[in-house]
Amino acid sequence: MTYRKLTRLAALLMMISGAPAIADDIRRETVHFAPGTSGSTIKSRVKGYDSVQYSLGVKAGQRMSVQLDSSNASLYFNITAPGASEALYNGSIEGNGASVVIPSSGKYVIDVYLMRNAARRGETADYTLTLYVE
Repeated sequence: MTYRKLTRLAALLMMISGAPAIADDIRRETVHFAPGTSGSTIKSRVKGYDSVQYSLGVKAGQRMSVQLDSSNASLYFNITAPGASEALYNGSIEGNGASVVIPSSGKYVIDVYLMRNAARRGETADYTLTLYVE
């Protein structure tokens, strides 16, 4: 295959795979729970191709629960394990509520993003992200 055909094929696969839109601006935040608690609720907003990556340190065997609530139906999240190239949990496929047993200790990333259809229109999504680790 030529380089041009490979580029077109890669672009096509990204469009149909349900992958998040390529972000213009990625805001990175580290999540810390208040002393004596095992959860946190974050209220924020994304617009267009922007996204937010929340980093949370967890240990193998713990259960991490994530709930994303928004009035924008095109807002989703993914959970990615440390060093992984693919999401452990893909909200656009599995929904906006997850409960995952953590396979290995480290900093996991919860990536909140608008799907390409909404990002292209420059939509804004206010959201509430609830994280809990037991």
